[in-house]
Amino acid sequence: MVELKELLTRLSESEGVSAQEKNSKDIVKGELKKLPVSYKEDRIGNLIAFKKGKKSDGKVMLAAHIDEIGLMVASFDGNFLRFSTIGGFDERILLGQEVIVHGKKPLKGIIGNIPPHFHPKEKKDKVLSIEDLFIDVGLTQKELKKNVEVGNFISLNKNLEELLNERYCGKSLDNRASVTALIFILYELGRIIHNWDVYGVFTVQEEITGLGALTSSYNISPDVGIAIDVGFARQSGFPKEEYIELDKGPVIAIGPNIHPGLQNEIVKIAKDYEIPYQIEAEPGVTGTDASGIQISREGIPTILVSIPLYYMHTPCEVVTLKDINRTARLISLFISHLNSNMLKGAKYATH
Repeated sequence: MVELKELLTRLSESEGVSAQEKNSKDIVKGELKKLPVSYKEDRIGNLIAFKKGKKSDGKVMLAAHIDEIGLMVASFDGNFLRFSTIGGFDERILLGQEVIVHGKKPLKGIIGNIPPHFHPKEKKDKVLSIEDLFIDVGLTQKELKKNVEVGNFISLNKNLEELLNERYCGKSLDNRASVTALIFILYELGRIIHNWDVYGVFTVQEEITGLGALTSSYNISPDVGIAIDVGFARQSGFPKEEYIELDKGPVIAIGPNIHPGLQNEIVKIAKDYEIPYQIEAEPGVTGTDASGIQISREGIPTILVSIPLYYMHTPCEVVTLKDINRTARLISLFISHLNSNMLKGAKYATH
């Protein structure tokens, strides 16, 4: 069995901008080949693993989006590239970032701007907008146009770094941390009995359209949907009402996007097996694959489990290995206990 740290590193450092997820999916395919599952890609690129249950008296779909936010070449400016964003970037951190421009061949570059000494007075104390920035790959204007086209994808170039206390910092941990958890869930399901058929879907384009979850859930038509994503962990400067914490276990959502009976049951599993967990109020649409799954066909009972994360949508996102492990264990045990009685309505669980 692959080590969690090693798999997380490979996934985080791979390129998989929304609508161009091939490199990351190839890593997942390599892991799925080691497991007692079958897998396929659908017509829009979702990677779907399947593991048959002992009785096949129900279907559960797990969804972890494999895409990441990125950039796209918008125009040429001499020997520099102007660009736009794919997904919700925090533009405040773009200046100085290393990138890879995916032209005819991968080109390493840097996001630059003129030195602050030359900024007009009205911009000296302001965050630069994306219109002020450009990418330099070191080529002349003529060479640049031979190798790069408008519309080429651009990914961040960042290694995963180990911090103290099993914390790891890198790019695209939203949502490669959950992709790692999903692979470990499939590993675990190879060792325990589960009656329901399991579909593990590595969804595409969550960051821009939600297309992957909508189409795969419509096609599979599961009895239960489980979205696995990351959530905002409380840090300095957060509002007081935000109380989810790093290294305190997976986050179980509660709200209108979530089926109350299933939410109650997964909390019970966490308590019974003494798995640390947290509850997060989601009073509206969650902004995750859970939203797309829930409204598919005539409606699919859905829950959302999130891995706490710092510094979302930056190149320095932070997660802990313990939270990824706990998430995988909780969902594996929940699947092993799935039965049709869980789909009945129930009061929401509390702490």
